[in-house]
Amino acid sequence: MNLLELSRAVAIASFIFFCGGLVYHYYKTKQLKLPIDYARPKGSHRVGVFYAFTIGMLPWVKESTRKHWIAYLRGVVFHIGIFTALLILLLNFFAVEISPLFTNLFAVITGIGAIMGVAGIIVRIGEENLRRISTIDDFISVSLVSLFLAFTSLSLINLNFIVPMYLVSALTLLYAPLGKIRHCLYFFFSRFFFGVHLGRKGIVHKYTEVNYGR
Repeated sequence: MNLLELSRAVAIASFIFFCGGLVYHYYKTKQLKLPIDYARPKGSHRVGVFYAFTIGMLPWVKESTRKHWIAYLRGVVFHIGIFTALLILLLNFFAVEISPLFTNLFAVITGIGAIMGVAGIIVRIGEENLRRISTIDDFISVSLVSLFLAFTSLSLINLNFIVPMYLVSALTLLYAPLGKIRHCLYFFFSRFFFGVHLGRKGIVHKYTEVNYGR
């Protein structure tokens, strides 16, 4: 087994560990008991959950994004880069050849995503409020993902970077279930509980009537 095959095997093993870690956190979270809400429901929790995963995710609905469009767009580009890099990694696992057109496109997307990740680190250091609430885990997570994006982009441009890309991918995937990167799973739980709360309180109905004439 040469270095390329070894690094690929390590990356695949790390990906399996990553998937297993997410499954573990999923079932551990499902086992947690929900607090009892003694208030009488004023609306449907199903409507609230639907709202949380649709209208409630629009950038102009949330105050945090409505007032910080640049940060929002940076995050969107960063995550598009992540999804693209994961797709590329999976294609490499299955030895699927990428056409030159998509190779260049993916290289640009992941490269820009890496830049957005580095920009996020700089903002966390430079902005006082973000610096105060940021933890070591925040910096490690964003740094690893940014490196993953950067080496993925480089591997598409130059085949000599495939081995480093596999190794950085393996390190990122190993850390993911242990650090903040696992928020990719908890995001869905948080939106679900948020929607249940809004639905039961009847807040969603009032919002849609005022803003959408329903």
